Amino acid sequence: MIMPIESGWATVGPFFHAVLPWKDGGAMARPETKGEPITIIGCILDAEEQPINDAMIELWQANAAGRYNHPEDTQPGELDPSFQGFGRVTSDAQGCFTVNTIKPGPVRGLGNSWQAPHIEVSVFARGVLKRLVTRLYFEGEPANEHDPVLSLVEETQRRETLMAKPDPKERGRWHFTLRLGGPQETVFFEV
Repeated sequence: MIMPIESGWATVGPFFHAVLPWKDGGAMARPETKGEPITIIGCILDAEEQPINDAMIELWQANAAGRYNHPEDTQPGELDPSFQGFGRVTSDAQGCFTVNTIKPGPVRGLGNSWQAPHIEVSVFARGVLKRLVTRLYFEGEPANEHDPVLSLVEETQRRETLMAKPDPKERGRWHFTLRLGGPQETVFFEV
């Protein structure tokens, strides 16, 4: 049987969503997961503000107590067996995706620092040579002011590209736009 090749010409996509489905998709939290339930409505745009309809987005985060579900995370705080802290979604025809999770707790940083609640985000898309890594922070979170990673972004107006905005009509719903180019390009980090 001959299998169709979706993108032999592409650099890192759109083949990912065809061969790497994640069984839970954007359902990162279960009803019994501890913490504040949130929904993230995301969109991914190119430099011309056009939707990217075949990107793969991975998200990784701590639980409500600030613990990652990872054997090397030895921070104090309770692990939640109902929360794995990982999700993988693909963008739809409008470049949008939805993730149902919980708001993460603050995480210890280097030394005595604390990182504000955030979600690690990796983007894989057509025309991108390697994954793009960024973070989603929550607009209005008091801990953002002292977050050591957010402070690395020297131009304060560029920090806005990392902020999810609360939905004015629905509590617990956040909007986050990833821009892969243009004047409002999302800040991406070298890791």
